[in-house]
Amino acid sequence: MSTQKAMFAAGCFWGVEAKFREIKGVLSTAVGYSGGTVANPTYEQVCTDRTGHAEVVEIEFDPAVVSYDQLLKRFWEMHDPTTLNRQGPDVGTQYRSAIFFYSPEQEKEARASKAEFQTELKNTVVTEISPVKPFYRAEEYHQCYLEKKGLGSCH
Repeated sequence: MSTQKAMFAAGCFWGVEAKFREIKGVLSTAVGYSGGTVANPTYEQVCTDRTGHAEVVEIEFDPAVVSYDQLLKRFWEMHDPTTLNRQGPDVGTQYRSAIFFYSPEQEKEARASKAEFQTELKNTVVTEISPVKPFYRAEEYHQCYLEKKGLGSCH
């Protein structure tokens, strides 16, 4: 089996991870930090909004079962990509909307998907699309957090 990776930021990584884990073909997820300038940041550092990192979910998936385009569709549905550096009550650059692509094909699909979604919304989509940056796995207590706590969502 040949697998691929995807990385998304859509607000608090607990809820984002839980929603992606529901998708058939998603083999594994990990929450962490990416897109910033500090190596090996802690949750406390990222929460200061001074590291440049976003809370992200790294996904390993089987493209024979779920396509990258299907993951993109779920990404757009699970958050508000029109609010800059904010999702619900969470405010700061660490909660920004972002797609970090692993290949030119993912970049092309992400940009096309964003354009299509923006047309449907008739509103400005502020989602950042950029090459994947180093991924720093979050502390273990953050991994599958909602599942461990028996919660369905963050809010």
